[in-house]
Amino acid sequence: MRLDFRSEWRREALRTNLWLVPMLEVLGAVLLFVGTVAIDRAAYHGAIKLPSWVISGTADASRQILTTIAAAVITVIGVVFSVVIVALTLASTQFGPRMLRNFMRDRGTQWTLGTFVATFVYSILALIAISPGPHGDFVPHVSITTTLVLVVLDLAVLLYFIHHIAVQIQLPQVIASIAADVQKAIAAEAAPDSAGRPERGLSANELLARMAQEPGEVKATESGYLQYVRHSTLVRIATSTDSVIHLLQRPGHFLVNGRTMAVVWPADAAPSVARALQRAHLSGPYRSLSQDISFGIDQLVEIAIRALSPAVNDTFTALTCIDWLGDSLREIALGWHPEQVHRDAQGYIRVITTQTTFDRLVQRAFEKVRQAAAGMPAVMIRQLDALTEILEQVPLAGQRRVLLEQAEMIRTLCLETVPEKADREDVLRRYDTLARLAGTLQA
Repeated sequence: MRLDFRSEWRREALRTNLWLVPMLEVLGAVLLFVGTVAIDRAAYHGAIKLPSWVISGTADASRQILTTIAAAVITVIGVVFSVVIVALTLASTQFGPRMLRNFMRDRGTQWTLGTFVATFVYSILALIAISPGPHGDFVPHVSITTTLVLVVLDLAVLLYFIHHIAVQIQLPQVIASIAADVQKAIAAEAAPDSAGRPERGLSANELLARMAQEPGEVKATESGYLQYVRHSTLVRIATSTDSVIHLLQRPGHFLVNGRTMAVVWPADAAPSVARALQRAHLSGPYRSLSQDISFGIDQLVEIAIRALSPAVNDTFTALTCIDWLGDSLREIALGWHPEQVHRDAQGYIRVITTQTTFDRLVQRAFEKVRQAAAGMPAVMIRQLDALTEILEQVPLAGQRRVLLEQAEMIRTLCLETVPEKADREDVLRRYDTLARLAGTLQA
């Protein structure tokens, strides 16, 4: 079942920041303080009696306790923020700047920051609550006890954060998390929106031919990467104007202000579609994986070619990336079914989209890594192994053809750049295994 991209995009936008979760935790701390101070007020006026384990003391002692806690917590907050900044800097230099969003969206870091900030806010509110009253100084004993409980909780969270950040900056963990995001994006397009609807009216090729004769162009109103397209909204727009929309750009493409973004037929519906189209897409300064599977592939490739660079020379990281690239392409071949056309309830084509192909995804996954792996037989062997595993499961002859093309280019690179005969023979044996498998599947 196809996931709701609109809700998925909102979740992604809300998740990729460092302020939402801390803000919610601060709000929770304020609400908790309202509850505990109400109990303290009731106990102060004699309406209830506090249990013996609740911490009691004078107003001066309570101020001293809360001031010490607030000072200690704000110091730890500074340390945690410093660790986060160091982790982001490390991610930017070692993994690439596009990996920063993967670290910013980490819930463990967000909850850690939020817990310490919430404790600080709560302790300040409890400190402010100490005040003179008709029955002597009002001291919020329950609130002070709750503050101490929160400090103990903060210690546990700090230990968790140290472990968590140490795990998060490990390259295998980073690579696996990117591959998991690709898997989610593949699952999101597992079933077409128009599945089961009748097919009526002109075909996509006939509509494109008419658009070429009578194009109604819709221009982009701002520059930036196309991040998200709400196809259901576009279908409603096209249905209401009795038109067909051909999107020339897909998520991941860079929109240039004033350039054609879509073509509408008939042409006289273009102005109405142009006004409504602004509500049906989002663009921004960065790419998103919500509807752009190739972005996840590019992230893995970026880590691999950085690892293969002379400055880093980390072959094993590149091999790990190749393993996950092969697994992602296998899933794409088996379960990714991007819709080229979107139909209305009556079965008429209303939206024609531009989609990346399996061939292009294979090229993106293997070509740059192959180009960076000149003279590295270990990388060539791992790429051939990945191609073999994909080849065993792809259902279509065209998919097998593009895999075999990549294998042939790896073979050529091996013959041209690997000087050692034994290393060349190892690579060529892997290639021969793949070629035999391809011949068996075609027979």
